[in-house]
Amino acid sequence: MTDFGDLDDEALVKHLQRTAFGYFSDFFEPDTGLVADTSRDGSPCSIAVVGFALSCYPIAVKNQWITRTEAARRTLLALRFFKESRQGEEPDATGYKGFYYHFLDMKSGKRVWNCELSLVDTALLMAGVCVAGTFFDKRDEQEIRDLSRELFDRVDWRWAQNGRETLSQGWRPDCGFLHYGWEGYNEATILYVLGAGSTTHPLTDKSFSGWTSTYQWEHLLSQDVLYSGPLFTHLFSHAWIDFRGIRDAFMRQAGSDYFDNTRAAIRIHREYGARNPQAYSGYDRDFWGVTAGDGPGDQDMRENGRDRRFFGYMSRGVPYGPDDGTISPWAMLACLPFDHEAALAGTRHLIRRYRQVIPGDRFSSGFNPTLVVDGAGWLSKGWYGLDQGLLVMSIENARSGFVWDIMRDCPPIVRGLRRSGFAGGWLAP
Repeated sequence: MTDFGDLDDEALVKHLQRTAFGYFSDFFEPDTGLVADTSRDGSPCSIAVVGFALSCYPIAVKNQWITRTEAARRTLLALRFFKESRQGEEPDATGYKGFYYHFLDMKSGKRVWNCELSLVDTALLMAGVCVAGTFFDKRDEQEIRDLSRELFDRVDWRWAQNGRETLSQGWRPDCGFLHYGWEGYNEATILYVLGAGSTTHPLTDKSFSGWTSTYQWEHLLSQDVLYSGPLFTHLFSHAWIDFRGIRDAFMRQAGSDYFDNTRAAIRIHREYGARNPQAYSGYDRDFWGVTAGDGPGDQDMRENGRDRRFFGYMSRGVPYGPDDGTISPWAMLACLPFDHEAALAGTRHLIRRYRQVIPGDRFSSGFNPTLVVDGAGWLSKGWYGLDQGLLVMSIENARSGFVWDIMRDCPPIVRGLRRSGFAGGWLAP
């Protein structure tokens, strides 16, 4: 067992980044290039996790964890699979209109769990496709660039608007578009930016402003912030896009930018932990990270005179909830690019007090010290690919800005940001 107390900050962060990347080798399907949603037996592939994997392979090359040849091989496997897999209206296809179903069978690549054709998960996949198409720039890597362009150009973002300004959250072959849409600030920035950056099926000119018109600017726990409760919604799009100093019309009017907004969100999460309004065990200024993740499951208990209700995997948030005392142990370290001191102080406090949250030196998805099971706080079993991918990318951006630099040279990202009204900073001519 690694003694993290013996590692200085740089060594600790590098070690946790390397072990997080190991997920993509341990749960990789060698015939298709797909990656499992979780480490649990029988887990299907999550297309979003594949997007993170495609984004992490270049990081692994940079850090000499795998060779460039091996990274290119894994990337080609996945891109060829998505290029050749069935697109159509039949319920067991892999995708439709260039989008893909949220969960796929690891071997056959067919839709599982009757899941939705997922817009945001396709966007996360396409973000990874774009990283691959930009990073692999050698002469003998032309097929990666060609497949990347072909897959991205095939996505019919305009169709997904369904005649509206904002986007639906998905589509099903039996009932069409879902009735709930991507509205209010959340992790969908990457979705709208990529959709705007298409040259074949772009979103309409008013789509991004239509989305920002649904935002809520609030004053919470002494912070002005563009509100979104779950912490991950302030991190996902930032894994690919460097929002420092660039602003859209909404942020110009607010006098902020999306990077500073994430810093404000972190301060809110820390303050919420310090105040601990529901008196959960463990919460304090260095114990935070209420976000989407695994949970104890639906159950009730009475503890210290309070009625408690717990949930399974769901999106938790602060300060309005839902909050059942479950944090995601990886979330504090994923904030490293935004608040280095807070991220490290919280992470060190967590693993010093609750060493069990990092089995195999890789963070679990959820931890709840209020719900005691077999003498210790409830802990999620295994690992989730989204958590590990976000950690690898966030740590690398904090250390070197590597993914941000790649995406500054990515035409769909640059075009999408400009078409969405972003200007200034590194986007300036």
